[in-house]
Amino acid sequence: MLKMLKKSVMGVCVIALVLALSACGGSSTKTTVTATETQGKQLMDLKEAYDKGVITEKEYHRTKNEILKQ
Repeated sequence: MLKMLKKSVMGVCVIALVLALSACGGSSTKTTVTATETQGKQLMDLKEAYDKGVITEKEYHRTKNEILKQ
């Protein structure tokens, strides 16, 4: 009985771990823009991140277009 319980608990832990890790990223990246900043401030911060190499050129242009659509 105890052995069966340990297997069940281990199975639940493995499933929980797999579900948790599958939600931790993936291949797509989504950029979230905070609505409390002005559009100009968002664009300046975005440009600074791009200049410092924090984001790629593709991410820069995609996020810039998202900000300008607001």
